[in-house]
Amino acid sequence: MGRMLIEAIRASEHCVLAGALDVASSPAIGTDATAFLGHASGVQITSNVHAGLKNVDVLIDFTRPEGTMNHLAVCEELGVQLVIGTTGLNAEQKARIQEAAKKIGIVFAPNMSVGVNVALKLLQEAAKAMDSGYDIEIIEAHHHHKVDAPSGTALKMGEVIAEAQGTKLADRAVYERYGDTGARKEGTIGFAAIRGGDIVGDHTVMFCGDGERIEISHKSSSRAGYVRGSLRAVGYLADKQSGQYDMFDVLNLK
Repeated sequence: MGRMLIEAIRASEHCVLAGALDVASSPAIGTDATAFLGHASGVQITSNVHAGLKNVDVLIDFTRPEGTMNHLAVCEELGVQLVIGTTGLNAEQKARIQEAAKKIGIVFAPNMSVGVNVALKLLQEAAKAMDSGYDIEIIEAHHHHKVDAPSGTALKMGEVIAEAQGTKLADRAVYERYGDTGARKEGTIGFAAIRGGDIVGDHTVMFCGDGERIEISHKSSSRAGYVRGSLRAVGYLADKQSGQYDMFDVLNLK
């Protein structure tokens, strides 16, 4: 993902690569960030967050929750805007992001893909129209390296549906089924997670009624969509001093 972002930034007319971070154990530490493209940018990859962000206006963060929290603290200290695509964050960490957004501009979304966010908007409208008489199931599939389940995007889909129907996902979600579960409880939102191979990310929401079934799906064949959306989020923050935003804000879908 990092290399795709660097390549897209280099090709962009509006963004310039000003820093690059990696974990201390990475063999890339100390090398030029665009060396893999056969180009010398003068930006060295570092694990020192303060040093990596000293000339940066916006940091794009696709890491793990603990890494994001570390980056967030430094961005808040240095006044660097932040685009966060990290998933698996808990309630306390999300609250920390919300607090930091009082000082810096943050776009925080579980999925930066334009297509996924359009699908979320479609789900919002579908959920309003099918607020009774339909069982809702969310199925997601990702590569075998993904460590959190359900995916952040699947959870966001559930949150959007629940909110559109005037409820909370926490009161409706069913994450596991095994053994004699009994009949499906009316109003629940079921989740199923598949992990295998190199699947980039597939999400399908099923609204199952008597005599019909509606499915809204999004399938990613590469991470290019996440990169494009991330750069649009960077542009959105250009005139923001503070505040927390999501991709609905970036794409004007609200």
